[in-house]
Amino acid sequence: MNLFIREMKSCRKSLIIWGISVILMVAGGMSKYGALSTSDQSINEVVAQMPKSIQTIFGIGAFDLTKAIGFFGILYLYLILMAAIHALMLGANIIAKEERDKTSEFLLVKPISRNRIITSKIVAALVNIIVFNLITLITSIKVVSHYNNGGGETDHIVLFLMGMFILQLLFLFLGTGIAAVNKNPKSAVSFGTVLLLGMFILSIMIDINGKIEYLKYLTPFKYFDAKNLLVNGTLDPVFVTVSVVMIGILVGITYISFNKRDMNV
Repeated sequence: MNLFIREMKSCRKSLIIWGISVILMVAGGMSKYGALSTSDQSINEVVAQMPKSIQTIFGIGAFDLTKAIGFFGILYLYLILMAAIHALMLGANIIAKEERDKTSEFLLVKPISRNRIITSKIVAALVNIIVFNLITLITSIKVVSHYNNGGGETDHIVLFLMGMFILQLLFLFLGTGIAAVNKNPKSAVSFGTVLLLGMFILSIMIDINGKIEYLKYLTPFKYFDAKNLLVNGTLDPVFVTVSVVMIGILVGITYISFNKRDMNV
């Protein structure tokens, strides 16, 4: 039995749905830029009239919205939220589904070790993450280029998507770690989603209230902030290091907990 192929087949429908969703998100979001850029009133003037809290919530206060890449910076906030949700749900489900669907006994009687089981599942999840990221990257370059008179801002978009990929890995392994530790497989996704949304809300609160800037290390959504990426032109090495360490810890938790747990069959 090729467990990797089995996992890829089980994730195929979900990946197609998420892929179509991200294409619609990018195309639909940038179409609003096309409509606003042809209006008589400057986009920046419209934004300036909004309360600061509204600007922060929608991520529109720090970008030059007369440029396609500036408008994409707003869209990026919601793309990474979508990518994070997909990664976390994928990680939690790919570990917890055997117990949830009562197929763990079938899997464990096969002549393969638990380490091989978890490795095959993680590799399948990584392939899904990479495909999701590539769909987002290609779609973003094509659509932004369309609204930027052929100039695709490829360097900026690649930088954005590099940050998004690291964020995807963080939430993927957060999902696998939660599912491996949690004795109730049905609650792994819901618990992880609550945690993710809490981090996202915290990132917005940090933008609204600058006095709690020190809490940015608690939310990965602040690690690869679009406005900082545009200004600096590179990923923050501190946040990259923190992310790599966290990913390593979560991978370790996944393997150790999965090997020690008593499976519900």
